[in-house]
Amino acid sequence: MAKFKYVARDQSGARVESEIEANNQAAAVQVLRRSRLTVLSIAQAKKGLFDFNIQLSKTKPRARSNDLMIFTRQFSTMVEAGLAVVEILDILHEQTDDPGFKMVINDVKNDVRSGTDLSSALGKFPKVFTPLYVNLIRAGERSGDLDIILKRLAGYIEKSESLKRKIKSAMMYPAISILMVLGITAFLLIYIVPQFVEIFEKMGVDLPLPTRIVMFISSAMTSYWYVILALIGGFAAFVVMSRKSMRGRYLWDAFYVKMPVFGELVQKVALSRFARTFSTMLQSGVPMLESLEIVATSAGNGVVEEAVLAAREGVRQGEPLASPLALSSVFPPMVVRMIQVGERTGALETLLEKVADFYDEQVDAAVESLTSVIEPVMIGVMGVLVGGIVIAIFVPIFEIQNSVGRRR
Repeated sequence: MAKFKYVARDQSGARVESEIEANNQAAAVQVLRRSRLTVLSIAQAKKGLFDFNIQLSKTKPRARSNDLMIFTRQFSTMVEAGLAVVEILDILHEQTDDPGFKMVINDVKNDVRSGTDLSSALGKFPKVFTPLYVNLIRAGERSGDLDIILKRLAGYIEKSESLKRKIKSAMMYPAISILMVLGITAFLLIYIVPQFVEIFEKMGVDLPLPTRIVMFISSAMTSYWYVILALIGGFAAFVVMSRKSMRGRYLWDAFYVKMPVFGELVQKVALSRFARTFSTMLQSGVPMLESLEIVATSAGNGVVEEAVLAAREGVRQGEPLASPLALSSVFPPMVVRMIQVGERTGALETLLEKVADFYDEQVDAAVESLTSVIEPVMIGVMGVLVGGIVIAIFVPIFEIQNSVGRRR
């Protein structure tokens, strides 16, 4: 909560100068207006030199995915049981352990108690409650089916988290394998190879080309390690910065989709997320144009986002949804045909849910096949790198032994 200094006039016209605490300036103005004050000026109060109310470790609004899932499921159950929203938020506030999420629930509860809609109160925390979440709650408030919407939202979050866990499990094994291969290779080049370099230099023998290459790489890593680290850091910074722009994000996501082995998994995950989100929005009564806009931003892939936004523009101009989606290479013919049939029969949300379930199963299969492919590949890469270094080092040793044996 921040402090705001304000100047206002009451109903009698008298000038009022005071301070008020609120989440932001807009919230402060709303509170003052409800108190029948006409705000003349308002600004955040400056902290004095000896104001120790500054919290260096200030609690930030946040929510872990698991906490949000439990919150939504419990909210749904208590709404169905007939409890008032403020009472529900009070109970959930007491049960929550995370300080950041506890603060969010408390602020939402206070806003709802003062007359703000639940969706508007949740919308003040976009880092906790996504536009998808807020719009579904707003649809539930308008239709009077808040308990049904919350159930649907809880199911959506649970399935989304399940999909995330599958992706993490798929990425964990190759990531650990690559780190192990690189770690073992770096250890050999930095600590083991230099010891043999000294021996070869003292003996003054002619070294074969593979040995000279390994020695050169080892020397570069030990002498110019800071340059290598700078290059790695620069590349990482380039990736992060380039993904912040719309064009850069699109190019990287297009690269991910076309990657060998991993590209198919990335595409299936994006399609599953698209279908699940779109189906949930339509089932909850959110209009198609608004749904498509939210689906695009929550797709998690720039290629899918661009295709969905193009489809939204086509729908706005009167085209069927399937037509512009068919022009994008990221949407397979099966998905386009399912959407086409759904539009004709009026069961688009049902068919989208079936598409999402299908691609969830496809992701499971892709994870299993990826694991089975990555293991022999990583073993082969490790064998080539480690075996190549060992052979490059021991070939000169064998030649020295042979030459000594011939002299005898």
